[in-house]
Order: sequence, then structure tokens, then C-alpha cells
Amino acid sequence: MRIKRIELLTNDIIQTKLFYTRTLQFSIQYETNNSISFKTGASILTFRQDNSILSPVYHFAFNIPHNQLEEAIIWMTGKAELLSVTSESKTADFSHWNANAVYFSDNSGNILELIARHDLDNGSDTPFSSDSIQCISEIGIAVDNVPLFMDCAIKDHGLNIFSKQQPQEKFAALGDDNGLLIIAETDRNWFPTSVPARKFPTGIVLGNGNNEEDIQLAIHL
Repeated sequence: MRIKRIELLTNDIIQTKLFYTRTLQFSIQYETNNSISFKTGASILTFRQDNSILSPVYHFAFNIPHNQLEEAIIWMTGKAELLSVTSESKTADFSHWNANAVYFSDNSGNILELIARHDLDNGSDTPFSSDSIQCISEIGIAVDNVPLFMDCAIKDHGLNIFSKQQPQEKFAALGDDNGLLIIAETDRNWFPTSVPARKFPTGIVLGNGNNEEDIQLAIHL
């Protein structure tokens, strides 16, 4: 599954533009008076100005080459402080996913993740840069009933349970290593923070392969 595009809300489009262009050095795909879209590998990340909802906070992840997590950590030096995963480490080891990741926050407090998935054949010898971001590979969704949302997504859109993650009452993942919907019960903290998952409007466009039509999801709109 591919996450082609996500659209998120921000209370400060100007500072968001500065963070993603100057700090992360993302290229602007297109821009309007109240929105901005960035090229993130094969995906598009869009933010839309909205002051009707106070301080929307999201979690999303980017796939990076499976062999370049250490290079990505060096690249992040001076850009944003990495979040602690444990008292001794800022690197997450997801052994059951065969992946490692680091986390940081953007100007709005969104929780971003760079994840190296070792089962993907996506290694690179090119020095790590913003161009090494391969795609948006996760978007977090807060819901009141995880099993119900999961069942509806499977039935209505043909999505699949992530084979590496057994669904739980308060947490589930749909998709594969290329793209995942991370479903969390409302108020469950986003890993590795104490920030609770909350329901904020989210637009998602998924590509499910096999020349099928894109799947468009409007969450909490």
C-alpha cells in the first residue's frame, strides 16, 4: 500500500513553511494562500491553515533507506532534537517489524518519524539528505473504537491488517512496509511521547497497487 498524500491542519502555516523548507529542506510542490504541499519522495505532505481547531497534533513517518539510519541521525543534528525512546537511547528497535526509527517534533508539535525498514530492498550509497526521504509510510489516526474502525476499513476499502502487528484493543496497523495506517484509541499516547492521540481532521490518499483507483479517506472531517 502506498500513501500518496496526506493533508493535515496547522495553526501557523508560515512557521510550518519555514520548518519544512529551511530545517528539513523539503521542496515545495505547490502553495496557496492557506495551504502548502511538500514533495516527500513518492508522497505529498500538505498542510492547511485552520484556526478553528486549537493546536492539532499528528503522528506520521517517513521511510528512509534501510541502511542509512545512522546517517539520518547525523543529518538531523542541529535541525531538531531527537526524542528519547528510553532513558538511554533515542533509537527505537522494532524487532517484530525488523525496523529501527528515530523521532522528532516539528514547529507545531507533530511527532515525526524516520524509519528504516530492513525487509525493504531500498538501500542507498548516496549521502543522506532530504532527497533520501522515500515516502510517507505511516499516518496516525485516533479513533474511539479501534476494532470497529479496522473492520470498516477492511470491508469498505479492502485494506489489510499489517502482517507484522497483531491487532490489539487499543492499537492496530493496516497496510504494509510501504504504507501503514496506524490506528490508536483516542487518548492513547503516541509513541514515544506523552502526547495523547486526538481526533483531528485528516485527508489521506492511498494507492493500493494493481492499477486500482486511489482510495481517498476523509477522517474526522
